[in-house]
Amino acid sequence: MCSLFGLIDYQNALTTRQRNRILQVLAKECEVRGTDATGIAYNFEGSIKVYKRPLAAHKLKFHVPNEVHVVMGHTCLATQGRPADNFNNHPWSTGTFALAHNGVLWNDRELRQTEKLPDTHIQTDSYVAVQLLEQAKALDFTTISAMAEKIQGSFVFTVLDRDDNLYFVRGDNPLVIFDFGGFYLYASTEEILRRAMRKLRLYHQEAVNTEGGDILKIDRTGQCSFAHFTPNHSMEHFRRNPRFRMLSWFDEVDEPEAIDWQTDLLIQTAKSMGVSEDEVLALLDLGYDPCEIEELLYNPALLHEAAAELLCAYY
Repeated sequence: MCSLFGLIDYQNALTTRQRNRILQVLAKECEVRGTDATGIAYNFEGSIKVYKRPLAAHKLKFHVPNEVHVVMGHTCLATQGRPADNFNNHPWSTGTFALAHNGVLWNDRELRQTEKLPDTHIQTDSYVAVQLLEQAKALDFTTISAMAEKIQGSFVFTVLDRDDNLYFVRGDNPLVIFDFGGFYLYASTEEILRRAMRKLRLYHQEAVNTEGGDILKIDRTGQCSFAHFTPNHSMEHFRRNPRFRMLSWFDEVDEPEAIDWQTDLLIQTAKSMGVSEDEVLALLDLGYDPCEIEELLYNPALLHEAAAELLCAYY
């Protein structure tokens, strides 16, 4: 579980101090979804800069230059790769674009073989998306769609190019974008964004709506354009390879503290996919195995339906 966050100041409506303040508040609110690492990426003097550290957001201080109007950010709860090795942390920059990811991928190793991607010291599953886009040697709706359709897992990607075009690639994970009439702010959940707004005393004008399978591009002038991809919902690779059981459930766990830890991680992961704690607890109380709930997370509509029926029957 991680969080994406950022801003697009398309009318130069904010001062540099205001931009940095917004980023600081947003990042701190995103800590609810991850404190293992924090990072941002932006364009400056013709190149993409990345600032990231294996630290919680509240331990960092952002100082984005005056000329920067578009910033993408990420807070991390590591599921693969040591965050202490900073190269594993988001965002990543190739020189022509930067990418960050919220979610869990389970066919990254398979893709590295089938797509003949080069070996890398980066251990994070998300990095395969960077490699697929690099291999395409272009960044546009066509290449981003092709990348997204090869990926299996839960995801929202943000991709920033050197022209300050920011792409949002939405799979089945949550994403919220608000237009404040001069600048956009975004985060992985509405709860995070609204908490930040209260602290910043901001009131949004409208939401930019996205759904699973959408690719949204917002350019430096604030113009939105959309494309679409067909999500890859295959779970065969996930089922046959235990490495991709992201919650690492054990068959025999006797210690109460281990069970509590697993339940908490299941709940937090479910929240990252838009599923409430009450729904997860209802399924657990009524006999669902954690692994069964985990698989249901990748079909949220079915999980919501099952939880609603069980809650009605229970109460």
